[in-house]
Amino acid sequence: MRHTNRRLVILVSAIAVAAVAIGGALAYRTGPAEAEGLAAPLSGSPSPSPTPTPAPTPTPAASRTPIVSRTPSVPPPTAKTSSPSATTTGPTKVTLTVGKLSEGREPQVPYLVDREVRGGSGSVVRLPGTGGVIALGRLDADVLAIVQDGNDGTELLKTQNEQVVRRTPGVSSLVTTRDQSAAAYAVARISSMGQATKGGIVYAETISSLKSLKLPDSWNLQVLAFADGKVYYRAASSEDGAWTLYSWTPGAAAGVKVKTVVSPTAVSANGRVAASMGTLNDSGSCSSIVEVGSGRQLFRTCDNQVSGFTPDGSTAIGGSAYGDGFCDTVQVALDVTTGKLIREWKGCFHQSVAEDDQHVLIVAVASGGGGDPGTKSAIIRCAITTGACELATSISTDKALRIGT
Repeated sequence: MRHTNRRLVILVSAIAVAAVAIGGALAYRTGPAEAEGLAAPLSGSPSPSPTPTPAPTPTPAASRTPIVSRTPSVPPPTAKTSSPSATTTGPTKVTLTVGKLSEGREPQVPYLVDREVRGGSGSVVRLPGTGGVIALGRLDADVLAIVQDGNDGTELLKTQNEQVVRRTPGVSSLVTTRDQSAAAYAVARISSMGQATKGGIVYAETISSLKSLKLPDSWNLQVLAFADGKVYYRAASSEDGAWTLYSWTPGAAAGVKVKTVVSPTAVSANGRVAASMGTLNDSGSCSSIVEVGSGRQLFRTCDNQVSGFTPDGSTAIGGSAYGDGFCDTVQVALDVTTGKLIREWKGCFHQSVAEDDQHVLIVAVASGGGGDPGTKSAIIRCAITTGACELATSISTDKALRIGT
């Protein structure tokens, strides 16, 4: 990947260990643009959320000694990358006033309010300590959460029956499968000066199995997806080197280099498409969407930075092309096959994650921002097909909000 300074390494470190005082994730420094429409309530949307798939029945804690590996379920392969089938309505660009949104249902994926992990299939779990929460997810009914450890580092907490049963030092990235059957996470310690260090470990865990892969020569290690029984992770061969994408089948002695994708930033939940950041400098970034199997570039954008995909891989989601500062002023949904802008929401945002194929969850600021005292924020749900939005959590003041993997 071409870049002109050390901003890339700083960005990677920020993704790995950023403190999550309000909403926690990268914030952005662009100015707001003129809007073309106002958000309508989701109650007027013709595309209601699908009924969540029931999670596996929790295994009693006493019988959770690892025995055999369970392959996570994934959608069956299709002949080609799909496109959104629903007809979109309403303005393409929507200005949000969070305080005027009506209340809807809570997020249907794990999420954080203050120090409580809610949502998904499992009970509410309050995380111990006071350190920022970097990432979270559920493994069956258990909670996995990356937190700051109070010593300029991070650790992964695993809870069972609302009690912490394991702490793994140095974990800085985490992904889980949609059905909560498997998780992948990586140890990539950051120095006290916020710089990357050499070496790392990738873990793949199910209810009954824990596998690991040591990568002593890697830099900036990060897991991106657990798809089709494989863990997708990225790593560099030097501190300032370009990211390389690898796939690892848990239990194998080594990962396999994915030569079709360079400088990866995201991989879809079905493993079929990936986002590649070919350029990053002080002026912004350019991203490409690539088919993992063939290497075919579907589209390129220098207007937005892609951070993820809907579960079916048909829609890319992300924010502005330049990531730095107070908060991101836009969140977007793009057609994966053409790059066409389906929807752009304008406001002050800290994180976005696809809830399903039709909806995006966004940590949105109602007033304040950037972690300033008195900041009011909420997790909102926005429909890709209509642009309509609603509150998925109540608006709270000075509480950390984060959407799980």
